[in-house]
Amino acid sequence: MNNRQALRAIIRKDIRSVTSSVQLWLPMLIVPLIIGIIVPSALIWAASSMNLHSINNINVILETLNKVMQGGQLPSLAGMTTDNQRIVYYLGLYMFAPLFLIIPVMASSILTANSFAGEKERKTLEGLLFTPMSMETLFTGKVLAALIPSILLSWITFILYGIMANILMYPLFDKLMFPNVNWIILILWVVPTCSLAVILLNVLISAKVRGFQEAYQLGGLVVLPLLGLIAGQATGMLMIGPWMLLGIGAVMLIISCILLRLVTVWNRRQQLAESQI
Repeated sequence: MNNRQALRAIIRKDIRSVTSSVQLWLPMLIVPLIIGIIVPSALIWAASSMNLHSINNINVILETLNKVMQGGQLPSLAGMTTDNQRIVYYLGLYMFAPLFLIIPVMASSILTANSFAGEKERKTLEGLLFTPMSMETLFTGKVLAALIPSILLSWITFILYGIMANILMYPLFDKLMFPNVNWIILILWVVPTCSLAVILLNVLISAKVRGFQEAYQLGGLVVLPLLGLIAGQATGMLMIGPWMLLGIGAVMLIISCILLRLVTVWNRRQQLAESQI
């Protein structure tokens, strides 16, 4: 078996191990459905169709938009005639963007925690290590087996969200509003680089710990910095623009290169074999 065949076999094996377990694939479907489609669509519909001033705490949202407009971060808001338009525009094109980073992070954490840690629990890692494939091929297969599904899941959620957002926003603006430049950069640049960084970190963790739950819990800590981005965007204190997104993607790429070096240095065949004893 050559390296290419071995690579495909590892990818198929890891993906099959996830799809065969409801406990693994169900959260990967439910979380994007809720935070990527149901909740955003419900809020956009409410903001576009309801009398906003009858909703409790609406002044908090309006104050956030005023802060954004006064800071010159979204000049297009000033040209809109109604609060409904401003809030819908802010929700649909800016507010929910950071939430979409949770989807690849969550999917990557599940997939990579199931890689080496899952192999240890199933007592299949030792047999995998004694195959003639190189460690480079083994790690590449593990990374791609997590990277491909997590990116595809993010892209599919993005497409479905875009369809719903345009359907709900069109009556208010009489034109298609989604996506804008931020979303395109987010999906095509930040999501892949963020996914790669999270996957490499989780592969490193998964190769060191002894079980799936331990690997998943440690890898899940990556979501904490994302909560800061979400809070900043929601309060208007931090507006994520195109240049910031390009910078975030570049930082994630640099982190990925560092983690890749650590993975290749720290994880040797003998170390992995000893870690499951």
